[in-house]
Amino acid sequence: MSSRLLYLNTHRLSAHAWQQGKLRAEGVFDNDEGGLQQFAEYLREHSSSQFSLLANVAEEGHALETIPFLQGGDRQTLITRKIGQHFLGTPLAAAVSLGYEKSQRKNEKLLLSALTNPAHFEPWLRRIGDAEVPLAGIYTVAQLGGQLLKKLGQDSGRCLLLTLQDHSIRETYLVDGHAHFSRMAPLTDSSIAGIASAFAAEAGKLHQYLIGQRLIGRDEGLPAFIVAHPLTIPSIEKACPEHSKLNFTLIDSHVAAHKLKLHTLPADNRSDQLFLHLLATAPPAQQFADETHRHHFRLAQIRHGLFAAGLIALLGGVLFAAKETYKASDLRAEARALAASEADFSRRYQEISATFPQLGMDNNTLRRVTGRYGELLAQQRQPTPSYRMISHVLDRMPAIVLEGIDWKFGQNFRLTVGVPGREPEITTVRGSIHLERATTRQTLAVFDQFVDALRADPANTINVLQRPFDIESGRALRGGDGLDEETQPRQFAVEIVRNVAP
Repeated sequence: MSSRLLYLNTHRLSAHAWQQGKLRAEGVFDNDEGGLQQFAEYLREHSSSQFSLLANVAEEGHALETIPFLQGGDRQTLITRKIGQHFLGTPLAAAVSLGYEKSQRKNEKLLLSALTNPAHFEPWLRRIGDAEVPLAGIYTVAQLGGQLLKKLGQDSGRCLLLTLQDHSIRETYLVDGHAHFSRMAPLTDSSIAGIASAFAAEAGKLHQYLIGQRLIGRDEGLPAFIVAHPLTIPSIEKACPEHSKLNFTLIDSHVAAHKLKLHTLPADNRSDQLFLHLLATAPPAQQFADETHRHHFRLAQIRHGLFAAGLIALLGGVLFAAKETYKASDLRAEARALAASEADFSRRYQEISATFPQLGMDNNTLRRVTGRYGELLAQQRQPTPSYRMISHVLDRMPAIVLEGIDWKFGQNFRLTVGVPGREPEITTVRGSIHLERATTRQTLAVFDQFVDALRADPANTINVLQRPFDIESGRALRGGDGLDEETQPRQFAVEIVRNVAP
């Protein structure tokens, strides 16, 4: 959106286009019905531009005020009330915070400024509202004075700034860059000598006025800055008194334009172009228009915000689509590489498989045979678990000597009838019991302990094939008839059946 600047003085309004540090005058409109009509037509022609209004009028007031520490709506309500008390409720007002007092209450110091003749602005503002063009704000020359000095490297605590506008001298008293007092003095003699003497005289008058208002001390020195055309500076230097409480500093308007990067140099002593350029490049945070006058400006901000959000979303979508396209291209390239690799492997497999001996069967039959072989291999059982279990029992019973062991895997119809899916492992253990001078009962006790140890595993079923002694029903058990029989080893045979789930 292009930027256009409006400059309003006591008699007329002028319009300027600003672009890249260049100011171009586009029209001057008198404060009468014809001028207002021309101004309305000008606004319709440039309805897509954003406007800022710079005012240089005499009806400008400033007041210092202290309010309690407040926030939000309460603070704004109190500020509005204070402005109404000082400036009779004009809607064209601004409040600048000067910080807080260093006390327990933390009161806030405010600088209240207002344009006390809103009727002078009303016809122009009404045309702007009717044209529905965005008005960024209303500003004053005095408001921009401190910023001008700061940009030129002449910032100071308290000082005077004198500039020439509209056949009048703008005199501003600045404290820390804020205008605390400003007035306009008419210029009766427009010659170089008349301008020089007027600057010197008005500076002295303003200094005396500030002393009378007790804004500065009587013996206090005060810097005074004068902005003038380079051809006028020698005459102003001669006119300014050398020995006074005012320390004059002359600012060349062309040098100031270069520092501000204004490419349109002032043609005379007027500083309008400097302030307009400063308004276009660095507008103050506070301005005098209320929200009613800035309604279309707020709508323009919302439109620009939505447009920016849409543009960001579109850019994000484009970037995401580019990323996905790049990924899809990579995937397609990878798929082509994999397809080529698969074709190469298939070709090599065909070449290698052609050298294999012919088995006399097709691939499906060979696949079924190998599958069946794998199943049989998985069902193959080893005697390792049974042997390990028996060895653990024998380690605990040294009197038993192992003489033979047989293991087989197969169906045991006596134990597995009615229990489908269970195939037993049968281990036959043959051994003897070696005990010195042991009775028959002691030998049988050792054998029973051995059998009980084997039965401790719930997967085992123990069948005694041969006991150490032949015991028949109804026959008494008695000891041997001699020593040789007691020391003779007693052989036995035990069958261990382990039911292992498939």
